[in-house]
Amino acid sequence: MKLLDWYILKRFLLTYFFVVMVIVLVVCVVDYTEKVDDFYKHNAPGDKIIFDYYLNFIPYWANYISPLMVFIATVFMTSRLAAKSEIIAILSSGISFVRLMVPYAMGALILSVATYFLVGWVVPKANQTRIAFELKYTKDPYTYSGRNIHIKVAPNVYAYLESYNNQSNTGYKFTLEEVKGNQLLQKLAGERIEWSPNKKKWTVYNYNLRKINGLQETLTHGEKIDTLLNLYPSDFDSDFSLFETFTFPELDNYIALLSSRGADGVETYLLEKYSRQTRPFAILILTAIGVIMSARKSRRGVGWQVALGFILAFVYLLFFMLAKGIAEAGNLNPIVAVWLPNIVFTGIGLILYHTIPR
Repeated sequence: MKLLDWYILKRFLLTYFFVVMVIVLVVCVVDYTEKVDDFYKHNAPGDKIIFDYYLNFIPYWANYISPLMVFIATVFMTSRLAAKSEIIAILSSGISFVRLMVPYAMGALILSVATYFLVGWVVPKANQTRIAFELKYTKDPYTYSGRNIHIKVAPNVYAYLESYNNQSNTGYKFTLEEVKGNQLLQKLAGERIEWSPNKKKWTVYNYNLRKINGLQETLTHGEKIDTLLNLYPSDFDSDFSLFETFTFPELDNYIALLSSRGADGVETYLLEKYSRQTRPFAILILTAIGVIMSARKSRRGVGWQVALGFILAFVYLLFFMLAKGIAEAGNLNPIVAVWLPNIVFTGIGLILYHTIPR
């Protein structure tokens, strides 16, 4: 690597970390202002606010805004180079514009690989601590309010609960049916069902067990019976930002579980999975656009180019949120929703490359 590549790469990475640090600091101040009353209301300890919440809040936001901050950092740094006529000097020495973009591409690639591993494994672990803190110290106690709950717990096996109390881990008016085709093979019904932490099983009280084998039918009644189900008290806990706490393997497993149950809300987790996977590509695309649109020296100065960069970054974010909202409503495929902004902005980048004089 030549000295010029090191020079650009170093300035690119330093500018990125500086921009991220400033923005995250502002976000932390705003967030503290919004939540300070909740901290006092729930008597949150100062050490937990710092170590459990904000030390895990910072990497979450740093990665969340990383594609946009890469774009802003690229525009800011490149426009300053152009304002000092450094870009002109580089191109006049015989270096092509494509070659000029190589150190930017290397820097974007470094950040993309780091982002992929962070959002896939590191940040979700940090989110587990952060979100647990939020549920305890900024939210009111969670009460499950679902009614008439239908869940597929195994192939051809369906569970029903009229209601569930997540404080006592007790469900009421429980039914478990095994159905093959249009034929009912077995039905277990009970007045209530309780989770036993020691046995790791459910106990059904005042149950009736009905088994059907062709024309033969047997009915068993009892005071209580233990049963193993692919159903756990955690399924009735708060799902507040739950998708943010899963690593890639955990996210895949949870999506498979929801799909097997035919549950609603699978789109939210699919969007989370695909948006994490596309974030590294967004960094590469936005870096290229940033270099193209800011490499030309502007008479309006660096401030105008930086402002234009913020506007374009805001448009990208708005476009992404709009596509994501449509996908969550079930009107757009999740893969299309997360890739559409990147595809559109790739097209914008190609247009800018062929139209903006350099």
